[in-house]
Amino acid sequence: MDTRSNNNSLAFDVTHRLVLAIAIPMTLGFMTTPLLGLTNTAVVGRMGNAEALAGLAIGAMLFDLILGSFNFLRASTTGLTAQAYGRRDRHEQQAVFSRALISALGCGLALLCLSPLLIAAGLKLMGAEGAIAEATSTYFSIRILAAPAALANYAILGFVLGRGQGNIGLLLQAIINGINILLSIYLGLTLDWGVAGVAWGTMAGETAGALVGLFIVFSGFDKAERPAWAEIFSRHRLAELFALNRDILIRTFVLIGAFTIMTRIGTSFGAVTLAANAVLMNFFLLSGYYLDGLANAAEQIIGRAIGARYRPAFDRGLKLTIFWSFGLAAIGSAFFFLAGPWLISVLTTSPEVRQAAETYLPWAAVTGLTGALAFLMDGVFIGATWSVEMRNRMLMSFAGYLAMLAVFVPLFGNHGLWLAMNAFLLFRGFFLAMLVKPRADQTFRAAQ
Repeated sequence: MDTRSNNNSLAFDVTHRLVLAIAIPMTLGFMTTPLLGLTNTAVVGRMGNAEALAGLAIGAMLFDLILGSFNFLRASTTGLTAQAYGRRDRHEQQAVFSRALISALGCGLALLCLSPLLIAAGLKLMGAEGAIAEATSTYFSIRILAAPAALANYAILGFVLGRGQGNIGLLLQAIINGINILLSIYLGLTLDWGVAGVAWGTMAGETAGALVGLFIVFSGFDKAERPAWAEIFSRHRLAELFALNRDILIRTFVLIGAFTIMTRIGTSFGAVTLAANAVLMNFFLLSGYYLDGLANAAEQIIGRAIGARYRPAFDRGLKLTIFWSFGLAAIGSAFFFLAGPWLISVLTTSPEVRQAAETYLPWAAVTGLTGALAFLMDGVFIGATWSVEMRNRMLMSFAGYLAMLAVFVPLFGNHGLWLAMNAFLLFRGFFLAMLVKPRADQTFRAAQ
């Protein structure tokens, strides 16, 4: 289908190939992350020191929480870059990246300065003591050195995704995680540095990724299009960026809170059920890799269409990303239904946990389907920079989730917990989808 128009010089085709050119590389890039976690765990696990392994787990979890909170740097950069790319405004693309990079480096330096307080709070929060606390502190104190580079990588990834350069995103993810894995094995096992070796491997990977990414991005810039400092620090643009980042941050915290509540309630059902839930959540996480990849495609295409002021590309992009999201989600759910028992047996050797996990397997198997629209709509709203609506609808969905928990957990126990989680995913998707057409009408009408 040709979506070009003779009266719009910014018009562009939206094809299956365009969608998959962004989605597939990013899905592959995301899939290197669990491989990295498994490698780090295996390296420290071979030391035969349970305290060191526990310390690594706590340290990695703290960084997931801290750095994950700054994901707005990636998301906002993608949306704003995609819109400037759609307008073919090279000048503003450089300005967007400059603001994002300066914000990332500033936040990273702030984390460095606050690191003593952060590690103290983290150890207290997790109740780590003795050798576990020592291992966590070692890992944290080394890895925090890469905070500026890690956050810069968010800005770099957001920029290349905003320009539809999924292959560069995959290259950078491969560099970051590949160097991390190789150095973690060499430093942790060969040189016997243990937890410190894993931390230095992570630090080196993040730094190398940032350096390569900056080289690629800056090499593509035209000096003639370089923005002045006054433009980069424009009060209007900074206010727009701050509002966008604030809304995405609130949305992220609420999402983290929803999964934290699920885990907390799961503990009340006993160790076996809690372990079964943890095993089954891996199925949702696996679904999230390809759903995130398609959400990235939606961010770029929707943002580009709005920047180009070209409604046919917006509508076509929405249609194709919906097609691929639900198509892959259906295949994924069918796979988990059929292969779920085998996967459960791979993930746990406990007969009790296996039996419990198989009991609740259907709920986990459908999370890809119930979450497909939610992932996709997040991509649409990030690309369109409709952050206020995304934030508000997330809060509405969370309220509905809490209501479902209050009603169904007392009635059905862990079944009720999984029912509420699937409902939360459905709420997020449908509440946002209801706004797409009227919000798009408003946006494109204003652009005329």
